[in-house]
Amino acid sequence: MLKQRARLVDSGLRILDLLTLVAALWISSAATVGLTRVHPSPLIFDDNYALLTTVLLAWIAASSMSGLYTAYRTLPFTTEIIRMVSSMALVSLAVAMAAPIWDDHGVARVVLQVYPACAFLLLAAGRLFIRRSAALARRSGYNTRRFAVVGQGDLAGQVVASFATDPEWGYSFAGYVLEDGVEGEEGSPVLGRLADFGTILQEQVLDEVVFAVPSERLAVVQKAARLCEQQGITFRIFVDIMHGRAARLQSGEMGGLPMLAYSTVPTNEAALAAKRVIDVVVSASVLLLLAPVLVIIALAIKRESPGPVLFRQRRVGLNGREFDLFKFRSMHQDAEAQLARLQALNEASGPVFKMRNDPRVTRVGHFLRRSSLDEFPQFWNVLRGEMSIVGPRPPIPAEVRQYRPWQRRRLSVRPGLTCTWQVSGRSEISFERWMELDLEYIDTWSLAGDLQICARTIPAVLGARGAR
Repeated sequence: MLKQRARLVDSGLRILDLLTLVAALWISSAATVGLTRVHPSPLIFDDNYALLTTVLLAWIAASSMSGLYTAYRTLPFTTEIIRMVSSMALVSLAVAMAAPIWDDHGVARVVLQVYPACAFLLLAAGRLFIRRSAALARRSGYNTRRFAVVGQGDLAGQVVASFATDPEWGYSFAGYVLEDGVEGEEGSPVLGRLADFGTILQEQVLDEVVFAVPSERLAVVQKAARLCEQQGITFRIFVDIMHGRAARLQSGEMGGLPMLAYSTVPTNEAALAAKRVIDVVVSASVLLLLAPVLVIIALAIKRESPGPVLFRQRRVGLNGREFDLFKFRSMHQDAEAQLARLQALNEASGPVFKMRNDPRVTRVGHFLRRSSLDEFPQFWNVLRGEMSIVGPRPPIPAEVRQYRPWQRRRLSVRPGLTCTWQVSGRSEISFERWMELDLEYIDTWSLAGDLQICARTIPAVLGARGAR
């Protein structure tokens, strides 16, 4: 019954959100009619169904990628809002990319500008109302779930404490099921022994069972888990494998086999998809709009010194994949051959080479480096998917071979044109601190953080802070 109710709630939320998106589009249009006078009547009655269809289809796809409708009962409101914002951002991007269609249909731009905010406010208000109503109902004893914990000690205690942190979830603790020969703590409710688990399931009203035993004891509770499966009782397993580590746990299936995945890299598919779309749009726009400037730079390089305009160098990207990175050539053609005799003058710590007044740099190259214009061909690498706009700088293979194991984790995300290192002093900070900043970026990644780094990169580039 509870499972059917959960599916009903999930379906109801999806339908309610779609209706809310329709209502928001109507309200946005009606509210702007008096300002623009483009539409004499509300938008959805003007046969502009293409826009409405795009919005609804984009929302279905975006909300699925963001996991908006998963584990609704125990999903924190802040997490739900973040996923809602991510979904709405992708919807807005889809609408913006199809802007020529809306122009042809006479849709007022002000409607498209007002709509995302209107839709988000209505969606958030609806969610808040539903949560408050559900919390009130559960506190009154309606739609609650009674659960038992198989296990004892710290692991079992952590499970009970976790469920008790938010009474709005509507979970009620029935008691512990202990292994044979183990005594429960004084004052703790005990339903019985693991040997009598079948009888406990028959005599007790239990909606869920949580197995909280050490990993080496999982084999002992397999029979009990089978009994839950046979009787249709939801069961969870509190796995203490890698417990307390930085890696984040994800559960799922591969080919029908249950899998537990631990990852220390960002896993929000919706946000990562949005990041890639931004990379493609921005890199393509830069290459097209600045094409005349890039041609002038190329001519200046060719005039000053012989050799190719572009400098191609093997770099290490995502998870060790090597690729050719492109830059405007800022050094003389034989720069690589001169590196060995200059190694003694290296001013950087770690396996990187940095030197003030490097004699290999040309006059044009010096200007390009100070202004960071030499990096612009890398937008081609971004467009090809080898790099991103924001991410750790891609190292050369020789540097990677000298990395310590913990430093290799910076290769676990796509490299970028700019990152925390670029806006924190670049060559002025130590190699160790550089690595720490990159790992901190990975651990705290978000789209908003990327935008902040981009905003901080502009003054850092204009001021040539740390550039060499």
